[in-house]
Amino acid sequence: MADYKDPYKVLGITPNATDDEVKAAYRKLARKYHPDKYSDSDLKDLADEKMKEVNAAYEEIQKMRSGKSGSKGGSGSSSSAGGYNYYNVRRNINSGNIMEAESELNNVDKGDRAAEWHYLMGCVYVKKGYYNDAARMFDMACNMDPSNQEYRAAKNQLRHNAGSYGGGYNTSGGGGCSGCDVCQGLICADCCCECMGGDLIRCC
Repeated sequence: MADYKDPYKVLGITPNATDDEVKAAYRKLARKYHPDKYSDSDLKDLADEKMKEVNAAYEEIQKMRSGKSGSKGGSGSSSSAGGYNYYNVRRNINSGNIMEAESELNNVDKGDRAAEWHYLMGCVYVKKGYYNDAARMFDMACNMDPSNQEYRAAKNQLRHNAGSYGGGYNTSGGGGCSGCDVCQGLICADCCCECMGGDLIRCC
């Protein structure tokens, strides 16, 4: 990884900022570096890197603040994170520890299952090859936090890949998988992994 950067400085705020101010700063930068604005620009790669940096800073702040507010969170906790610390879930997904990630997500109280919970469960379903369930989770995450570009990118990429590589989605009740399903699974898993800063399939 690159050298450590103070997450508060990345978002342009101070450690004294309220949770609402943290979220507002994140959303402002997410809109500024949204990939759709740079799709045909020479600055696309730079904007993508900046967006990853902003996402990482926001997640780091959420991680640090979770120790202060507890897993339930207060009225000022982020609606995106639902007041719950998902750092370990993201780490397990990126490391391929899908069962551990799914177990931790299932242990989250239903009242705390906000947008990020649905997004991460969608990532788990992608890794397991349950694309229909993943699409449903991504839809719910986007509906709960429509301005979050990370959730929207995962949703759009999953649907794009499903259309491009032929086929419908598998559900959790599905049986075996074909060679095409395996390819599609790797591509979709790579998409979600990249959304969280990892890289399952490296480009040549």
